[in-house]
Amino acid sequence: MSATQPLPRMHGRPPSSGPGSSSGAAGTPRTPGTDPGVVDPITLEVVCEGLIAIVREMRATIIRSSFSSVIYEFDDFSCALFGPAGEMVAQSWDHPGHVLPLPWGVRCMFEDFGEDLHPGDVVLLNDPYRGGTHLNDVTLVHPVFDEEGNVLVFPAVRAHWVDVGGMVPGSYSGLSTNIYQEGVRIPPIKILERGRINRSAMTLLMANMRVPEEREGDFNASLGACRVAERRIRRMYERYGTETVHAAIRINLDRTERRLRERIAELPDGEYCFEDYLEYYEEGRLDPVLVRLALTVAGDGIVADFAGSNPQVPGVVNSSLAVAGAGVFVAVKSTLDPGGAVNDGAFRPIELRAPPASVVDVRSDAPAGAHGEVRKRAVSVALGALSQIIPERVSGDLCGTSFPNSIGGFNHRRGRQYVYYEAPAGGNGGLLGADGSSAFANVDFGNIRTIQTAESIENEMPLLVERCELRADSGGEGARRGGLGMRREIRVRGEEGSYSVLSDRAAIPPFGVAGGASSHPYRVAVRRNGSENVFPTPGKVTGHPVRRDDVVIMESAGGGGYGDPLERDPEAVRTDVLAGFVSAERAREGYAVVLDASGEVDPEATRLAREASRTTRFRFTVRADETDPYTGVRGRRRTLRLAPASAERLRAADVDLGELLGPPPAPLRAWVRIEEGAGDDAALGLDSFGRNVLGLNEGDEVVLRRISHPHPPGGMAHPSA
Repeated sequence: MSATQPLPRMHGRPPSSGPGSSSGAAGTPRTPGTDPGVVDPITLEVVCEGLIAIVREMRATIIRSSFSSVIYEFDDFSCALFGPAGEMVAQSWDHPGHVLPLPWGVRCMFEDFGEDLHPGDVVLLNDPYRGGTHLNDVTLVHPVFDEEGNVLVFPAVRAHWVDVGGMVPGSYSGLSTNIYQEGVRIPPIKILERGRINRSAMTLLMANMRVPEEREGDFNASLGACRVAERRIRRMYERYGTETVHAAIRINLDRTERRLRERIAELPDGEYCFEDYLEYYEEGRLDPVLVRLALTVAGDGIVADFAGSNPQVPGVVNSSLAVAGAGVFVAVKSTLDPGGAVNDGAFRPIELRAPPASVVDVRSDAPAGAHGEVRKRAVSVALGALSQIIPERVSGDLCGTSFPNSIGGFNHRRGRQYVYYEAPAGGNGGLLGADGSSAFANVDFGNIRTIQTAESIENEMPLLVERCELRADSGGEGARRGGLGMRREIRVRGEEGSYSVLSDRAAIPPFGVAGGASSHPYRVAVRRNGSENVFPTPGKVTGHPVRRDDVVIMESAGGGGYGDPLERDPEAVRTDVLAGFVSAERAREGYAVVLDASGEVDPEATRLAREASRTTRFRFTVRADETDPYTGVRGRRRTLRLAPASAERLRAADVDLGELLGPPPAPLRAWVRIEEGAGDDAALGLDSFGRNVLGLNEGDEVVLRRISHPHPPGGMAHPSA
């Protein structure tokens, strides 16, 4: 079992002058006062906000100077400032999936170079095993030094390079089996040394990436942003002095930590568990991998333990603990303290633990491209656990994947290759007080755009955006409906190309909470000659050939519902039908709302339909059963043993997906296994973990419902006899 913190303490080259030190550096302080540990409130805020302003200027520089529309239109990049010991001291409206794991990359830089860092050195990395996220997210770290060689506050940039080599254009392969297929892996290297660029390394990197002129342009944009930050940082030190700047940072980090700890201390102590799945295909058959989390609240701290999660597999469902930890942090921070600062102080109250070489703590040489999917699943399991103690603050499940789609080929108009990359946004989960937002970036995506503009795509690539609309019926039903996903269609105008997608939640849909229903899962297809062709491994495609006038169809999932759909105001359902958000059929089937021929609610028919729906819910008595409920080949999925009579009542077949509902809002999912010897028709066996998730004891009542979801074309993976 490995144990670490989201931001471990780092000790690269600690400054000889800092908080509590009597020596000066980097200019003469202009702030009055003799005690370096005391900063007046005005100066404190000016310094702290000044650091954030530097980050914002970095962002503006990158947007103005980058070559790739993924950066200047889609905002798929992030910036941050770090203190002398490698602690993150400032960020702005950045991508949580970038900046939260970024301290791990900074730590790796210090580990690798230690005292061998000098003025003018710039470190480049993207290695997911060494502080990166996935290979496309390329990080630039730019140490800043004073005249004595001490490390000062310094900048870092993490930007999505639309291609870093690998087996397909865009470097996103839904069916990779090792990291070498995903692109060029860059451990921390000095790309600039004492101010001189390492041309040999740059030449080697660019030779292994598609559209290298764009990649080099994006590199220069990141480097330029870091140099702008360096100038602003030096000016701050000159104005306020090292002692004041470092004291202000320390005070700010400490108060941020204190604020979050106060929120955590309001929670009841205890261990809160949840589990969910990622979609892995074993030889074309769905073999779900298990993500299990136990959140332990003790006083003013939280331990997040992924013990019991699936070992890593040769598929794109693995990522690092830095990424999984970012998901936990997003869930905790957004529910307990959404308005507080995000810096090293906010990381301190949360301790992470995970089994090494697991899907949440990947090791070489397993694929690591699923950083968005693993992060979002970590959000899901953390929210599922938190729902047991703060149900009023959580939502239905998010859409559940970053959904990166890529098309690549040759652009004859420009005489070069092109790579299209886009991640059409899905829906957010319903909340206690509101429906989920539709086609809107999830909380773990920060300020990233939901789509690229049609004008940018059509100007730069031989593609035509034919359709972009909300996807009817995609949001999970509930008293508060889940937000809708979108349907986006892209027509290929070039002679030929290839299409790839890496997603999740295409077979196992996002869940609802507090009785809310699941949303519709993701769906992708290619329409050729009027016929839509779906893929044998839903949501995971590698290098599918496309040709002129093929249309790539991308349908994102909605968010899970919140609360019993039968409690939704019938007039709200009617409004959804009129708006095209919900079909009349789903109004009847999902909400038991009956509309008459004129489209008005029929109150009496609706009342009767809802009464009938309530009486058909299936209830069972819980029976303690510690038989291992999991099966799979490389994956591990929970199974639910049902007697034939129970399965018939539920209208369930073998390997249908079901949900168990107890007092806590989040459901426990399991795949039906019909067995003659499954026991009493009125009882369901549950292990201790399952009973813990559902807050049930032996003899309690549990509700079981079947989830309507598309069965994978290749079926489910089963262990060999």
